[in-house]
Amino acid sequence: MFITLEGIDRSGKTTQARLLGETLGPDALLVREPGGTDAGERIRALLADPALELDPTAELLLFAAARAELVRTVIRPALEAGRDVVCDRFTDSTVAYQGAARGLGVERAREVCRVATDGLEPDLTLLLRIDPERAADRDGGSADRIEREGIELQRAVMRAYDEIAEEHPARVVVVDAERDPDAVHGDVVAAVEERR
Repeated sequence: MFITLEGIDRSGKTTQARLLGETLGPDALLVREPGGTDAGERIRALLADPALELDPTAELLLFAAARAELVRTVIRPALEAGRDVVCDRFTDSTVAYQGAARGLGVERAREVCRVATDGLEPDLTLLLRIDPERAADRDGGSADRIEREGIELQRAVMRAYDEIAEEHPARVVVVDAERDPDAVHGDVVAAVEERR
């Protein structure tokens, strides 16, 4: 089963992905985007660099390059071997951040994602929904380049995620992420078990 976790910055995706991976057991593979490969981790460092200014199209293509490498060398082989894969962000992030919030166009972002993934879609996406102001109050360490752009970007991304959830109700399960991590984890596990 291919499971993705989505949400705005500081919504708890990384924590919930880790907890879900632990719950699914040692055969489950936990990956993050961008990252998960040598090339992906280098691209991640570049994209996160707060000293760097990037054109939105360049940003879109860098995310796609990291994703293409991850899908072809890590995710697909794991799925073909019968393993569960839990991914901290995937194509919905690109659609929400670069397609909608950056104004590049949702369909354009989706097409770039289709090329990067060769059409791979998650079986289940867990959208961790939190008010952007509440998320901004959470301690997440030092802010990366995108987080430093502020609350307006996060609001635009949250609106885009809400639209994605409305468009894909069979795939996207919205989870209230404003609660205690254990309560959120309970809902995450319940959603996964319901799909098994």
